[in-house]
Amino acid sequence: MKPARLLTTFALILVLAAAGAGGVYLWFLNVVAAPGPLQAPVTMIIAPGTGVAAIGRQLAAAGVVEKPWLPALAARRSGQDRTLKPGEYRFDPGISVTAILDKLARHDVVARFVTIPEGLVTADILSILDAAEGLTGAVASQIAQGDLLPETYRYEWGDRREDVIAHMRTARDAAAKELWDARAADLPLTTPEEAMVLASIVEKETGKTGERARVAGVFINRLRRGMKLQSDPTVIYGLARIGERDGALTIANLELPTPYNTYVIPGLPPAPICHPGRAALAAALNPAVSQDLYFVADGSGGHAFAATLEAHNQNVARWRQIQRQNNLH
Repeated sequence: MKPARLLTTFALILVLAAAGAGGVYLWFLNVVAAPGPLQAPVTMIIAPGTGVAAIGRQLAAAGVVEKPWLPALAARRSGQDRTLKPGEYRFDPGISVTAILDKLARHDVVARFVTIPEGLVTADILSILDAAEGLTGAVASQIAQGDLLPETYRYEWGDRREDVIAHMRTARDAAAKELWDARAADLPLTTPEEAMVLASIVEKETGKTGERARVAGVFINRLRRGMKLQSDPTVIYGLARIGERDGALTIANLELPTPYNTYVIPGLPPAPICHPGRAALAAALNPAVSQDLYFVADGSGGHAFAATLEAHNQNVARWRQIQRQNNLH
């Protein structure tokens, strides 16, 4: 074969090879950008330390991708092979390999939430966190009543329970400072800690949004007059601390001297009796202005308020009549 013809043939081979490689490359780009085989949403966990090849196998086993080598090859081509992050991921039907890698690189994980209701004690909150799926580790720090702010908190699979507690402490500190700075003038409360104690009592006394400020106002009025608070929830909490809580409160319970029995001690108890929510703390620091000194259940889930003992006794009589009627049914 003449040199010129040989050179032409070699050039043609190179062109055909380049065209073939280019065709394969374009095919690959189309494949990784095309909708994948997944038919229904799937959630899966990529564990820490999982390499890109293992991720591909995990995705293929779950039916998210067709071939396990596709994600690995695409990640290495794009430079994402060292940026894929562990976590819990949700993949929607038809998700492409490109979208999968983007999700893993951005750490676009499933958001989980844990709700802590207002008015719980520490042991109850720890039980909720223990049962929260995806959280890890035990809580080693000491948690006093009132240290945490009840709310709904976001977390991710693999987060530590101790970190959630720290977030709840930070939220409590921020709320306490904000509400203390905006408190009403001339309150008989000298520190944010005292406000948290009163808020915990308000929280346990009523769960009605419209009553919190009025209940707080009753206790503020009593503190100003030097009257005992006479709050049943404080008695119950004190009894629970010494293991004496058993059934309904009795006269003997109300007379038992514990540091939390506000029928016996003057003023506020030494510490909160639960973890109050933001609304209860706001009520304690901005109570309703009234002459009320008493309240009792009214049979509708709320309370009847009174400024005099005479009016209060009438409300108590009505409440006892409602209780008797309910016991007949």
